[in-house]
Amino acid sequence: MKHFLCSAVALSFLASGAMAQDKTLTISVYSFGKDAMDEAVFSPFEEVCGCDVVIETGRSVERMAKIEANADDPVIDVAVMAAQDALSLSRQDLLAPMDFAKIPSHRDLYASAQDPLGNQTALGYGFYATSIVYRSDLIEIDSWADLLSDDLKGRVALPNITGTQGPLTLEMMSKALGHKGADYAATIDTIGAQADDIVTFYNRSSELAQLMLQEEVIAAPVGRFAWSRFSGADLPFAWAEPAEGQTGGMNVIVMTKDNGNEDLAYQFIDYWLSTKVQTRVAEAGLDSPANSKVVVSDEAAASLTYGAEVINGLKMLNPAAIIDNREAWLDRWNEKVVN
Repeated sequence: MKHFLCSAVALSFLASGAMAQDKTLTISVYSFGKDAMDEAVFSPFEEVCGCDVVIETGRSVERMAKIEANADDPVIDVAVMAAQDALSLSRQDLLAPMDFAKIPSHRDLYASAQDPLGNQTALGYGFYATSIVYRSDLIEIDSWADLLSDDLKGRVALPNITGTQGPLTLEMMSKALGHKGADYAATIDTIGAQADDIVTFYNRSSELAQLMLQEEVIAAPVGRFAWSRFSGADLPFAWAEPAEGQTGGMNVIVMTKDNGNEDLAYQFIDYWLSTKVQTRVAEAGLDSPANSKVVVSDEAAASLTYGAEVINGLKMLNPAAIIDNREAWLDRWNEKVVN
């Protein structure tokens, strides 16, 4: 019997109760496509393992904070998150080094997903490109610098610096604007100077989609995983191919250290990374596969970050660079953009 948990109080109560049962696995995942992910991954796994699955949902930073807060007595067994958040937890010794021999699907992953942190505490389960979604009938996007053009004043949204898309957008805007330095100081200052012309600094792709469907925003950076929110709409949305290229990232799956549920966690991780399940998830448009053996229809591929050529062409940020500079980015963002 599966439980979906959203509020912090409910999470603590139900997760504690679930852990007391036999063969219960608590997994923390993104909320995007929750029902479809249940159908594609979680419910079928319950049948395979003969176990109960408790699902928590939320943002990557939220589950990272919960793992940190419960370090001495983990309430999450397996979690998915941005690679940089996983590295932060790994540096705190909160993740279990995995025995890849217990995960046969590991050998089918793209090379960059097989040990993305270099210490066997994470495996890539999905890639995503990030570019700019825009209204092709109202604007043309040729460069990341166009996000700050006069044509988009009062009709553009940018991701919040604290979200996964924030640093990626800063990286590409810095390239476009000719700014140097890993601190992104000049780019943040430029955004701050034009903050009044930006509709919002969004935290969730669902929030952005609502604004764009309401025609309050006509251009914004977004991860490819959310493209289906726009591609199926009646409005003419397009996916930009800026001169500077597309950025992107990798989401990873991790196991918390000393959770006492390692065998079931291994079984689940191997299941999710298997060719069969990754294909099912990809065909449903829920995630772009990290399993290199996945083959999908042309229709499904159009909405995914799919194939070796695309994945190898992404200009991805090093997770360590994000962690090492994140505090400085946030301080300057709060000073120049928020205030």
